[in-house]
This record gives sequence, structure tokens and C-alpha cells, in this order.
Amino acid sequence: MEPVRDGPIGMFDSGFGGLTVARAVIDLLPAEDLVYLGDTGRYPYGPRPLDEVARFAHQIARELVERRGVKLLVVACNTASAAALDSLRDRFEVPVIGVIEPGVTALVQATVTGRVGVVGTVGTINSGAYQRAVAAASDDAELIALACPGFVEFVERGEFDSEQVHVLARALLEPAREAKVDTLLLGCTHYPYLARTLNDVMGRDVVLVSSADETAFEVRRVLSDLGLARPATGADASGRASCGRAEFITTGDVNWFEELGRRLLGPELDRAEKLSW
Repeated sequence: MEPVRDGPIGMFDSGFGGLTVARAVIDLLPAEDLVYLGDTGRYPYGPRPLDEVARFAHQIARELVERRGVKLLVVACNTASAAALDSLRDRFEVPVIGVIEPGVTALVQATVTGRVGVVGTVGTINSGAYQRAVAAASDDAELIALACPGFVEFVERGEFDSEQVHVLARALLEPAREAKVDTLLLGCTHYPYLARTLNDVMGRDVVLVSSADETAFEVRRVLSDLGLARPATGADASGRASCGRAEFITTGDVNWFEELGRRLLGPELDRAEKLSW
């Protein structure tokens, strides 16, 4: 079991949004190695057909599981979770964790009135994945689900609080304001970067829920339950002090990924490897 336990955590997203999950995992599990793949050569996933996203997800999973030897796979992309989570779990022997269920659990726990909202890409919202997950988690929650085309593109241009994104957010979130939701789930891993804008639009009384931290807690729980976690002290199998190593892969422009990714994640993203399919 030692070689498996010492393998890295694998994680992927269409681009940069999953770095919110990577940040949470690095902070919560500092002894673990991490391999993150940002499929920036084919982003965004949101407008694509779900069967196409599922093919991408399986291609990436093969790269991370079979070639990179990851011990656990995090689908750090809501669209890919909606399209392929179940089939990935059927196909691969390593644990596969998505971002939908952890976020929904936090959503239904946070609401006071039961009127909740979720915002996501067109593909994620149209898949019905969040609607089904909320219905399964709570008999009382009244959910409004809103597709927000354009948000991902703003994030991946590094444009988080411009007047243009404020105007778009006001238009897209108006149904949630009219429904008087008290809790809003950011159903795309890119959206936490727009939190200030979304707070301004929704009002300070509305709780914004990001699934990144909850997903990191789920990763820790699964690793612990399966005996795959590295020692919390940061010691390796021989007892020597160790600190987890983070590797980053992109299918698009390396310089862009390194520059924007470093701004979003922090100094752990020192360099990125280019992967061509």
C-alpha cells in the first residue's frame, strides 16, 4: 500500500477555476503531492455538449491515473462532474470525487429560509445535476438554478470586478434577487474569483457558498477512510520530513497559464508543463 499512499492527488478542470480547489487542498493537506491539469487548450467546457465533455474527462483521467499514477482523482469542474462523474467512477479503480455533492451539502446547511440558488455554466445547469442533488439533500429547499454564460471568460481574462462583469452579473442574477434567496451556491469553480462582484449584486445578507473548501474536506475524509493519506506530520514512509509537491500541466499556452495561474493560486505554481494530445 505504501507506493499507492505516496502517490499524488490528481485534479483537473477546463482551465483555471479548479485552482480554487487546488488552493484548498494544498492548505488543508500540505503533506500531499498534487498534479493539476488545466485543459486550457479546449476551454470553456460550459457551452460544449455533455458527451463531448465526458470524452475530454476520460482522456484526462487516463493521463492522470494511468500515466501519472494518482491515488485519487478530483473532478474540479462542475460541468465535467455533471457529464462524467459516474462513468469515471465506473471506469477507474481510484476514488473519484466531484465538486457538486460537497457544495450542495454546504448549501442546504447554510440556508435559513430554504430559498436557495445555484449559478453555473450553461452545460452544468442544463444537465440538472444540481437540481437533482438539492432535491436529494433536502425536502424543503426551494431552488432557483441560473446559467451564467460569460462568467468563465471574464475570470480567465483575469477580469474580476470590472464594470462590464458587474453589468452582466446584475442581469443574470436578477431572478435570484427576485426570488429572495438567502444562500447562493457558486456552481462553477471559476466563480469564487467573482465573489466580490456577486456580493455587490446580491447584497451582503446573501451567503455565498463555494464548494472548494468542502471538496478539500471530502478529499481528506476519503484518503483517511481508505488509508491513503500521508502522515499529517509531513513525514514520508521512512520517517523523513517532507512537504507536498505541486505539479501543473496545461494543454494550452504555457506562459499564459503560468502568469494567470500564479496570480490565482499563489507561488506554488512556479512552472507548468505543456501537454499536447
